[in-house]
Amino acid sequence: MPQPASTRVVEADPHGEHASFFNWHFSGYDRKLGDAVLGHYIPCNLGEIPDYYRRFIDPVDVMVIKTCPVDAHGYFNFGITNSWLGAIAERAKVVIVEIDPAMPYLFGVQTGLHTSQVDFVIDGAGLPIPELPSSPVTDADRAVGSLIAAEIGDGSCLQIGIGAMPNAVCSSLLGSGVQHLGVHTEMLTEGIVDLYRAGVVDGSMKNVEPGKVVCTFGVGSRAMYDTIDYNPDISSQPVDVTNAPHLISLNDRMVAINNTTQMDLQGQAASESNGHRHISGTGGQLQFVRGAYASAGGKSFVCMSSTYERRGERRSRVVLSLTPGNVVTTPRSDMMYVVTEYGMVNLKGRSVPERARSMISLAHPDFRDDLERDARTHGLIPRSFH
Repeated sequence: MPQPASTRVVEADPHGEHASFFNWHFSGYDRKLGDAVLGHYIPCNLGEIPDYYRRFIDPVDVMVIKTCPVDAHGYFNFGITNSWLGAIAERAKVVIVEIDPAMPYLFGVQTGLHTSQVDFVIDGAGLPIPELPSSPVTDADRAVGSLIAAEIGDGSCLQIGIGAMPNAVCSSLLGSGVQHLGVHTEMLTEGIVDLYRAGVVDGSMKNVEPGKVVCTFGVGSRAMYDTIDYNPDISSQPVDVTNAPHLISLNDRMVAINNTTQMDLQGQAASESNGHRHISGTGGQLQFVRGAYASAGGKSFVCMSSTYERRGERRSRVVLSLTPGNVVTTPRSDMMYVVTEYGMVNLKGRSVPERARSMISLAHPDFRDDLERDARTHGLIPRSFH
């Protein structure tokens, strides 16, 4: 797939003398730029970004986005990415849209720009819309998916994060017999669309916008795009609507399911960095953790495999202390359910010793004795605690 012009500009200036590249969330390509000190992350809660553009960031000189061709009402629909595009356009000095009839057309709230807001139009037909293949599912993913799916009842409202493990929850739900699920999510995923196609998601018990699958962006396969194209059941909305905790909490039985990469024994989750190397972003994780907890009957799940491989060595994701430089995405005070293939624990209302014991129970058995010894050495588990 052709690279965006912005990345080609950065590559043409390998020493960073004339151009800098910034992003709100890192992909694999962003990580390569970051490793070369050419790409830089902007810390954020994703749902706050529209406000940043309205209040704290200077008006953008030139905005270039990909859209659907103009519709009968004179609007260029944002397609699969609503997010903060409308907020940028409010103050941008020049707005350019690249139209492509292959872009799915999504209904919803503030889903595009009127012709009066657009300065130039580029015909971009013929270039493929980006697709994201599903990640391979592991035995750990399936185990975690089954544990979380068992906690989801009829009428729950889902937020599913990116990755094989959250999507494994969707696969488990397909055969669970659960009914009338709703969706209020940041990212529309293949797993959510599978549940929608199967009739498991119908939104009939949602408090807010019943019957609608609410999201702010989506990425997946062409088959997913065909399902959401001109589909009145799908509602694309700005990210400051989808990710605002007080709005998330309005749906009863809200369930947030998100990945992390490392957790310490007190319940801090580092989901976006490996030491000082940035790998992804805060995204909407913290906002959905808080919104789900505030929902009546709501639950927040942060999940991970217990181990990972690096340079042929198996390492634990459950650690005494986070890797130096690691960024805390979800603090211990916000953590509710934590899940690995070895079980599930609820950290709400738990003391530090109780948390340490609970987190150790989620670690791979090969690492538990060392974690217990380290926890006692550093005073997380007192002598009197058995």
